[in-house]
Amino acid sequence: MEVLKVKTIGVLTSGGDAPGMNAAVRAVVRTAMFHGIECYGIRRGWHGLINGDIIRLDEKNIGHIINRGGTILYTARSKEFMTEEGQRKAVSTCKFLGLDGIIAIGGDGTFLSASKYVAAKDVPVMGVNLGRMGFLSENRPSDVAQAILAGEYTVESRAMLKAVILGSETGEGGEVDSWPYALNEFTVHRNGAAMLGVDVTIDGVCLPTYWADGLIVSTSSGSTAYSLSAGGPIVLPESKVLLISPIAPHNLNVRPLVVPDSAEITLRMISRDDKVILTADNRTSLVSADTQIGISVAQFSLKRVRLKKSNFIDALTEKLFWGEDVRNNR
Repeated sequence: MEVLKVKTIGVLTSGGDAPGMNAAVRAVVRTAMFHGIECYGIRRGWHGLINGDIIRLDEKNIGHIINRGGTILYTARSKEFMTEEGQRKAVSTCKFLGLDGIIAIGGDGTFLSASKYVAAKDVPVMGVNLGRMGFLSENRPSDVAQAILAGEYTVESRAMLKAVILGSETGEGGEVDSWPYALNEFTVHRNGAAMLGVDVTIDGVCLPTYWADGLIVSTSSGSTAYSLSAGGPIVLPESKVLLISPIAPHNLNVRPLVVPDSAEITLRMISRDDKVILTADNRTSLVSADTQIGISVAQFSLKRVRLKKSNFIDALTEKLFWGEDVRNNR
């Protein structure tokens, strides 16, 4: 882990009218400016990052955030997010502004969206939680600015997954979309009422076929996301493992599986439908049911800013009430 000297930051939000958003933006930016950190607001969310809709933040427009009742850093979505050209423009904006990092104010979904644009460029992301849960965006707005200024944080690396199309009866191989990476998980899911079969191989060794609604391949970071809902194990984020978890399996003897993160995983679907659903974190697409998908750890990792006071075990007890028991209240 390393400590990064922050001089310039970009600020994104998940929604201008979210409860507490105005106060969170104002607290982070005003404190940063007071200590000489240059701040740029990225208007219209990811659309603004791609198209350079940037505003330099100062006392006047930060005050305006509160006065008008809705933050000037409102969000907007764009199909351009999914194109290579759009991603290139977003990275160019970060380089042009000389950003040392991006502060994503929202929830884990906002953090995942931020990771898409900066993971491969070594730009760190810090999450400020205004969402419902927040394992990736775990920091309270009141804790962020002072911790950064005092150097009470580290930059940690989180493993990313990459998925490739190995081939199908209807086409050649290739990447699953223009940005074939995920921080939490990739999933395949049935697209109709019929059950889905998934043949899995790990480093060329075949597992028994999973018959289920779908299958999750997740990183250790994703163990508290979709995998948790499917009965997968919780692992510490620094664990170098991948998790394979069936979704609503129609078997009494099927359990989630933990494999080393060096594993090469291949998925082949068995379906009555022509298409199956493929998800990458918070992105969804349809692929041909005869597609074979290869999943492995990406060649780069996400740089995530973690406050020194944060603790994964404490987060489990606070957010998921882990170990809640009257006998433990001593």
